[in-house]
Amino acid sequence: MAIEFLLERFKENENQPAVIWQDRIITYSTLLERYHSAQNYMADCDIKPGETVTLIGDYTPNTIAILLALIENKNIIAPFNYPIKENERVKFDIAEIQKEITVNIEDDTYDFKDHGRSVNHDFYKSLREEKKPGLVMFSSGTSGAPKGAVHDFTKILERFKPEKKTLRTINFLLFDHLGGFYTLFYTLSNCGVVLALRDRRPETVCNVIEKYDIELLPVTPSFLNLLLLSESYNSHDLSSLKLITYGTEPMPLHTLHKAKKVLPEIRFKQTYGLIELGVVQSKSKSDDSLWMKLGGDGFKLRVVDNLLQIKADTAMMGYLNAPSPFTEDGYLKTGDEVEVDGDYFKILGRKSELINVGGDKVYPQEVENVIMDMDNVREVIVYGEKHIILGNIVCAKVSLNQEEEKKEFIKKLKSYCKERLQPFKVPVKIFIEEGPFHSDRFKKVRTNG
Repeated sequence: MAIEFLLERFKENENQPAVIWQDRIITYSTLLERYHSAQNYMADCDIKPGETVTLIGDYTPNTIAILLALIENKNIIAPFNYPIKENERVKFDIAEIQKEITVNIEDDTYDFKDHGRSVNHDFYKSLREEKKPGLVMFSSGTSGAPKGAVHDFTKILERFKPEKKTLRTINFLLFDHLGGFYTLFYTLSNCGVVLALRDRRPETVCNVIEKYDIELLPVTPSFLNLLLLSESYNSHDLSSLKLITYGTEPMPLHTLHKAKKVLPEIRFKQTYGLIELGVVQSKSKSDDSLWMKLGGDGFKLRVVDNLLQIKADTAMMGYLNAPSPFTEDGYLKTGDEVEVDGDYFKILGRKSELINVGGDKVYPQEVENVIMDMDNVREVIVYGEKHIILGNIVCAKVSLNQEEEKKEFIKKLKSYCKERLQPFKVPVKIFIEEGPFHSDRFKKVRTNG
């Protein structure tokens, strides 16, 4: 049984709280009951082992229950966040979805649909032959068509068999995010508490931290910046919070330093993960540093031409709809440019986001860090725009805390950057906009023209 170790721990902690949803506390005993009910529901729907099933939901008790039942039934699962956007349904064809289960987050009820499709992909055939559950996760598609990564779910679950700290956790990252799955299974495997959010506004997050003594908050840097701007931390008791982890995009050093200043008792830890590998073990050099150690058991790292490559036991089987990104000896070419200092790495940014100005490299994050240090800057996003002579030029969109005369601010920004950056890194075009500059997934939307 793929999840036998989880079910045994649930039984041992049956009276402990497992999930907080809509201000109701669900114990591990109740979660087990819902798991068995989910098994019966799947039998009624005639969901056979090895079939591809999309699960649309959030971290509600019944979503978790049906997820566990699908794993145990050895299905190949493609999770999507509720409510699903219509443009996301193109991924159903890529994943060859046969059955669809939607969990309504308002009342936690199931809805079922049979797509009547056959599946042919070799990865699926392999999982079926080995009688293993699978997981399909999609890239965001911001730099092209979304890619479907296929995982052997049993390899992911192996990461959670060693027992670790029990924590009360907000499952902040969305249900179709691999980092969100890792948070979920870490919490369940250690019989902690999963808090399912109804919305992800800073005020709501601070409110539930105070109300339910939350200890772990995994977020994106963009959300952390919003939290600081909202100042919601001033009107709530966050003393229970022990750890904030951040990842999915580069962290502006300005944001990290400010967060540590206003929340000095909380530990900050940078994480690193990819849909192709899962979450890599990491250790920050210090709370206010962007340098971190990466690796540990099951991981090997190397840097080739300043680009990070990783070999992992938890690596995906491959993409459904794209060429293999692995080297011949099994290393994933992450596409992340890094600096190395002994055992520590600093992620400079994605190679795809690099701005090439007349042959010189510009990392958007470096320019953003400088601009964020200016007074009155609320958010900034730096990107490249094509140029007939230089190839690309640096552009910046900036939102302000308080209104300023645009021409004067742009002049001030350029002067500020010229004192702190090489000339080719100084933004040529600057736009003052309202923002926000992040998606509904709380990640910066940065595209190079």
